[in-house]
Amino acid sequence: MIETKAPAFTELSEFASVGAGGKVAFATDDFFATCENMLADSDPLWLADKYTEYGKWMDGWETRRKRVAGHDWCILKLGTKCVIRGLLIDTAYFTGNFAPKFSLQAACLTPEEESMLPERNDCMGTACTKHEVEAVERLATSKWNEIVPVTALRPGYEETRLNYQKVLSDEAYTHVRVNIFPDGGIARLRVYGEARAERPLPHHMVDLLSLLNGTTCQGYSNAHYGHPRNMIKPCKSKCMSDGWETARRLDRPGVIEANEDGTLKVPGEEWAVFKLGFPGRIKELCVDTAHFKGNFPDSVKIEGTFLSRDWTPESRPQWNNILRPSKLSAHSEHWYNCESDLVTHVRVTMAPDGGISRVRAFGFVDHTIVV
Repeated sequence: MIETKAPAFTELSEFASVGAGGKVAFATDDFFATCENMLADSDPLWLADKYTEYGKWMDGWETRRKRVAGHDWCILKLGTKCVIRGLLIDTAYFTGNFAPKFSLQAACLTPEEESMLPERNDCMGTACTKHEVEAVERLATSKWNEIVPVTALRPGYEETRLNYQKVLSDEAYTHVRVNIFPDGGIARLRVYGEARAERPLPHHMVDLLSLLNGTTCQGYSNAHYGHPRNMIKPCKSKCMSDGWETARRLDRPGVIEANEDGTLKVPGEEWAVFKLGFPGRIKELCVDTAHFKGNFPDSVKIEGTFLSRDWTPESRPQWNNILRPSKLSAHSEHWYNCESDLVTHVRVTMAPDGGISRVRAFGFVDHTIVV
């Protein structure tokens, strides 16, 4: 029976997509569709009547039919150094032209090694040059650690398009080599795992809530339209689906009234909890409702807590206000100054429901405590 339920690792942060900072460093062939499409944040599209001068337009990476020896492959730079726990290889709409098999290799490159990669030229209808292949071969990518052996993929019909692959490795990597055998197409690639970011310098203000600094989503009440982990991506969101959006709460009143402070009288709220990559003190917050114009939350509340290594779920955490309930508006950045205690976890609560694209928590890492 085909597994249709997403495995647990898909709740982790994702590091290959453009929104997470992932990018294509090299690809052997971009004839029908460039490799960059494979890292797009959006879901794949199907446009039945769209063609290019090279053939059928496809929303993914598609190489030409191999007519020389070898197989196609690409090098991807992940958003940050991370331990890879699982993959999603989506072959959506590649029904007679999907890549039949794939494998994944990985390496942790130094800045000097990364500089040896040739400049990327993402252009449909092209293939890599001999000079580019020679430059990449200096990094011996074919000998990188194989973390997924050669594995069959399924065609891009709705019931078979999602190919989940668990990864059993505890090493941290910055780059992956995706091999397809021998050619074909992949619509999207997602790489899930745990960041292993370098600790920021003392007295250097950073976004403590960014996934690039190791923050992970630990739980949430509702993610009907968009996962709350989207809020900690490093770049601005491009659309509503690239944020956290909940369903409309069914307990909202038939006629809504307001409190004296302007916030609405509603019985329910939605929440998401994040574990910071490094404990720190938050000095400034930004709550961005970009693209949420008729479905932004009425208000937002942000709290923090400090959990030590010996904390257990039986001992309930004490949440302290960093930002008291504050009104939000449509499609806007909302900035707040604050002075938090030392925190390891942050809880974002919206009332009653709606969407938030990004939350930033700028502050300083504490270098005296390791949790």
